[in-house]
Amino acid sequence: MAEGILHITNGSSLTSYLKDLNIKGEFLTWHEMLCEGPTFEQIDTQEFVEIRRAFLNKYYDIDIDAYAFHKELEVLDNTEKYAEIILWFEYDLFCHINLIAVISLLQQKKVKSPLYLVCSGRIKGKSDFKGLSELNESQLLNHYKNKIKLTDKDIELACSLWSIYCCENHNLFKPYLKQNSSFKYLSSCLKAHFKRFPDSQNGLCRLEKHILEIVKNNYIKSKHHLLGYILNYQGYYGYGDIQIERMIKNLAIFLTESENGLELNRKGHEVLLNQHNFSNEVHNDIQFGGAKRLKYQFNSKQNKLIKTIYNAN
Repeated sequence: MAEGILHITNGSSLTSYLKDLNIKGEFLTWHEMLCEGPTFEQIDTQEFVEIRRAFLNKYYDIDIDAYAFHKELEVLDNTEKYAEIILWFEYDLFCHINLIAVISLLQQKKVKSPLYLVCSGRIKGKSDFKGLSELNESQLLNHYKNKIKLTDKDIELACSLWSIYCCENHNLFKPYLKQNSSFKYLSSCLKAHFKRFPDSQNGLCRLEKHILEIVKNNYIKSKHHLLGYILNYQGYYGYGDIQIERMIKNLAIFLTESENGLELNRKGHEVLLNQHNFSNEVHNDIQFGGAKRLKYQFNSKQNKLIKTIYNAN
């Protein structure tokens, strides 16, 4: 009878934390950042590795070791020994895209072990959200004790969402905004995802606009200072430092940096007043799964993605 436990975590820091707490079981650390870049639905394949390698190398100067990637996933080829698989992922969009990918990978490999989810977010008595690695020992162990067993419907939902993410039409996410499931932060993450596309009025995504609003309303000493600010105040996105750094770099046309700190220039004030659509000037051409960012814009009145005019056909 299977007795082992496999923990799939959202990063090395959490894996180390769990091991320090002597959490029983084996560990697989998920290192990918699938919330950005093109994806391939079948994950443990050469096609997946190649498109991810090309993206990460182009945008972040990161290389993927194909052998190491496939070797690490070999643990999923013999899961009969595991009585349960615990998925450790957080409340944000970054983690949720990785989460639905991992669940889909487990189904692609026909893993039959029961799946459980440990998901951090709101902590009773606290106003801000907490990542798993930010929890103290008592809080983390309490989360583990109250882990949620995923139902067949939860698993089917995750696989459907991954399939949609890998295709071009992300408006297919809309019916899932109000669907009940064990993923309590899913609706908020999907809403945040829609707003990653350029706004139909000013051409900025919600987080880009938020970055400029931070500069407008606060004394920001430098771009490094701004980076730290956004990492701590980004809502449901959960982006890492290299992602925020790239975003700030793309917003340079709206900023002036001097000995007095970072300030908005004329264009910066114009974009916040929705006086012009700057999507072409920002030219943040990153891709989200199967959807090319610049091919669509988010229309807040219609609450959906619409094709950019020059891509209307």
